[in-house]
Amino acid sequence: MARRSVSLDKQNSKSQKQLVVVDAANCIVGRMCSQVSKLLLQGNRVTIVNAEKAMLSGDRYKTIELYKEYLEINSATNPIHGPFHPRRPDTILTKVVRGMLPKRKTSGIEAFKRLRVYIGIPEDLKNNKMEPFNYSKIRKAPSYYITVGDVAKQIGWKWKENHE
Repeated sequence: MARRSVSLDKQNSKSQKQLVVVDAANCIVGRMCSQVSKLLLQGNRVTIVNAEKAMLSGDRYKTIELYKEYLEINSATNPIHGPFHPRRPDTILTKVVRGMLPKRKTSGIEAFKRLRVYIGIPEDLKNNKMEPFNYSKIRKAPSYYITVGDVAKQIGWKWKENHE
């Protein structure tokens, strides 16, 4: 038993230094984020690019309606005290991954610090190999889905095309 745990510790120390770049384009958000949270808990550093192109499944109008209802939830005494709802695609994905991590345990806190989410692809990550999650790719026509960027624009994300 002791030998096995030592070899697992060596594997974890090797994987801790590994950077995994995930392309979120045409990936279903929940499936992709569950894979990302597993990688984070294993000790990998994970970077998600193209956050605005990630897909939410379901009816387009119902999804937007649910997000608008979600935005109405606030503090009864003073809305300044929160809860704060993300409107940018990168912060929406960050919050989805955070919900899949044990955020009050030290393992979850450390794992969350290893996560980076970007809109588009940053210049320094363009040469990196992107990890495909075949399990999370969309399988139907894109008309059955809505992108996180479209939802974000509907709920108040002010994004300019020349921002890239």
